[in-house]
Amino acid sequence: MSKTVPSDQKLDVAPPYNAVARHGVSPQPSHDEIARFDFLANFNKFLSGALGPGNQLAYDKRVLPAFLKENGREPQDRFEIRHAMNDDPFHSFWSALKRNSMEMRQQNGRAMVLRQIDELNAKARQYNEGRDTLELNPEVAVPRYQSAVDIHCMPGSYHGEELSGDVSAGANYDCGIFATTAGGLGALSDGGGQALVDWIKKERPGWQPRRMLDIGTTVGHNIVPLALAFPDTEFIAIDTAAPILRYAHARAQSLGATNIKFIQSNAEDLSRWDDGTFDWVQTTMFLHETSGKALPKIIAEGYRVLADNGLMFHLEQPEYSDAMPLFEQFLRDWDAFNNNEPFWSSMHALDMKDEMVKAGFDRDELFETGVRAVVDREIFPEAPTGEDEDHGRAAFWHAYGAWKNADQMQEAAE
Repeated sequence: MSKTVPSDQKLDVAPPYNAVARHGVSPQPSHDEIARFDFLANFNKFLSGALGPGNQLAYDKRVLPAFLKENGREPQDRFEIRHAMNDDPFHSFWSALKRNSMEMRQQNGRAMVLRQIDELNAKARQYNEGRDTLELNPEVAVPRYQSAVDIHCMPGSYHGEELSGDVSAGANYDCGIFATTAGGLGALSDGGGQALVDWIKKERPGWQPRRMLDIGTTVGHNIVPLALAFPDTEFIAIDTAAPILRYAHARAQSLGATNIKFIQSNAEDLSRWDDGTFDWVQTTMFLHETSGKALPKIIAEGYRVLADNGLMFHLEQPEYSDAMPLFEQFLRDWDAFNNNEPFWSSMHALDMKDEMVKAGFDRDELFETGVRAVVDREIFPEAPTGEDEDHGRAAFWHAYGAWKNADQMQEAAE
């Protein structure tokens, strides 16, 4: 006998993968591939929602009492908690499931893309060839901090190529975001970019930046909404990986964002651009994929090319401040040790305000805020709305920003 769910009780399920919007270079899924992504999206919601709180119970009921008994004190940092939690059977089980969910996401996306790789490459060429808005440079080396591991367990990471002129890395990344975020970024996985549009329109109504620089653009999903919202602005989107850029450019062109130029370049050296070239310098969940040596160079170069009264804006997750409980730090650190993101832990342990001051900002120019993903609620009514969803990675970001010399500009105008 089937059970009817009462109308006042909503099932905590992810939106269906067949509701994902298609663009000009979208991989076309089969029935089975749709089913696998639907399973993985809901599996991730289950891991973060139903099973996730079990980690806190395991810590409170077993791990912490055992640690206190053995050491006579509380854990001193997130690393001691991690070592203790790794021996707990529940956390080991949860962690293994979470790792497997990422591997299965990559396997499904990659199999879907490779099945139609020739067709996808051909579609991308139609948008890419003969356009001056895509500039690739084979002399740009992929940094070791991105080539040494398959980031996010993605085979070949961002730069892997199967064929000459390949876009498979970008296609795999694009189609798999749905499963990782359980649909929390909307039909085009551009909820972060849509959130940026909402934020800047409210923060500075009527502002019209001349040029914007998007660093670490990947498939351009966060920059396209901004380019469409500011059609008179010149957008420059850079990345070191050619396959990602080929896909990103074709994707943007097919969506009508023709005012973005995608350039293969390393943000540690922006010498091709003069001081004060850009009114907005942006990164979105990128800095945690750079090394401790590269990050300050990137911020310093961003400061140099940022014009007076210009905006620098970095979307990441909150830093591990003294106000954040050690157990929360431990949970947020999971990606560093289990999801091939080796710089996640050290980056979030930085004081981003100090890093921006070292780059040249005055401390009183800095600000922090939060940005929540904006999605189409008619298509994705159950998309995550709180920072607690998957430890905040799917729908909410912490922002570190600064307006360069804005007060001085205002004083001069007065």
